[in-house]
Amino acid sequence: MQKIDATACHPLYSVAATRRIEQDRAAALPAHTLMRRAGLAVARLALALAPHGQRYWIACGPGNNGGDGMEAAVHLQAWGKQPVVTWLGRPDHTPPDARASYRRAVEAGVGFALTPPENFDLCIDALLGIGANLREPEGVMAQWINAMHAPGAAPVLALDLPTGLDADTGAVALRRVRARHTLSLLTLKPGLFTAHGRDAAGTVWLDPLEGPDPASDLPTPDAWLSGPPAPGTRLHASHKGSYGDVAIVGGAAGMTGAALLAAAAALHGGAGRVFVGLLDAGTRQVDTTRPELMLRSVDSLDFRALTLVCGCGGGDAVRGVLPRALSSAARLVIDADAINAIAQDTSLQTLLSARARRGLATVLTPHPLEAARLLGSSVAQVQAARLHIAQELVQRFGCCVVLKGSGTVTAAPAQVPVINSTGNARLASAGTGDVLAGMIGARLGAGIDAFDAAWQAVYRHGLAADEWQSSGPLVASELAQRVYL
Repeated sequence: MQKIDATACHPLYSVAATRRIEQDRAAALPAHTLMRRAGLAVARLALALAPHGQRYWIACGPGNNGGDGMEAAVHLQAWGKQPVVTWLGRPDHTPPDARASYRRAVEAGVGFALTPPENFDLCIDALLGIGANLREPEGVMAQWINAMHAPGAAPVLALDLPTGLDADTGAVALRRVRARHTLSLLTLKPGLFTAHGRDAAGTVWLDPLEGPDPASDLPTPDAWLSGPPAPGTRLHASHKGSYGDVAIVGGAAGMTGAALLAAAAALHGGAGRVFVGLLDAGTRQVDTTRPELMLRSVDSLDFRALTLVCGCGGGDAVRGVLPRALSSAARLVIDADAINAIAQDTSLQTLLSARARRGLATVLTPHPLEAARLLGSSVAQVQAARLHIAQELVQRFGCCVVLKGSGTVTAAPAQVPVINSTGNARLASAGTGDVLAGMIGARLGAGIDAFDAAWQAVYRHGLAADEWQSSGPLVASELAQRVYL
């Protein structure tokens, strides 16, 4: 069993892939073996989480997830604990494995009840697994969910998935469902780490049910959960030209701060030189707080020789720059108002798509609303299928896409998508997206491939927020100084 955190990368598998793995594994084992292994894994973690607890409420659904829960009850009973099982199933209307687990629980003397116990030290949520439809629970199940999450109730350990969480997308049927821990069985699922998954699942654990260890025994994952990138190495015999020239184009009237934040992040992120082309012509041409930044007129910048970050605080003024940027920039990060301008102009969309055919590196960094504008959909539709939406944008425009949000998704042509494992709600602050754009630009300018530059920057961006020491709010200008290559 392994606790999942940001210290290593992990393969993620969809429901369809997990079912194929389960079928292959079950075919090589005696009947009922996987369910028994699952129950033992859950019982062990439950005991570790509440070692001094006596009463464990196990809320079991009618399917195999409930069977896993009843297997856990058998072990807890054998270890001298007092498991109390509430079950939504019936012995004559349940899958064969779950029926066998019910019989084992009855024979072991496990107590069954029609209603949740009044007092319990840990609740095991074994109501719905990966086969559940995303719909709001009703009736008795809804009552049990309310009891699990009532104020002052004991912690919840979700078995495989918190009830109502979509394993593939991270969408939830009930936002009040928030497990303290989730034990994912056999595989890790993408929905645990993006959209509402991180809030619903709490701390995630994995038990592969004694499966094969070598990754070659498993199919290609549907996505990867990011781990730390290798630290950058700078040779002694190098100079500022070795790490690329980055230009930030943005900062229309009233929004110059966005461009300067991106520039500061590129500077602290390791770019050799950083130019700033502000779209507000009336702004002074020096940043006295960071004299290293070289402010230039946009017309004087040679986009062909630079890594260009375009759009931060660009307003409507960025529209006039985009045709040249899309046509000539060798390496391009498209953010914020530049994305909105492209979403409204089919000619700009054509220029964006043409970059891939010309072999020009491009990273598109939409948040959910910007992604919805690009696809002519809604934020709700984007958030209900984040992994799919990121891949749809890749297919449409042929570039690397960073779909921002909880569990940021990075996708690119011919790459397995990466879901980010770092970051927290402190990043919900003005300017942090501009910082990320500058960080991606610094990596792209240093010669890193667009996909690697993007997911690595996203990881470091989130890590800086996770390591934030101040008890106060995260401020983007300070965040920009804590990023590194």
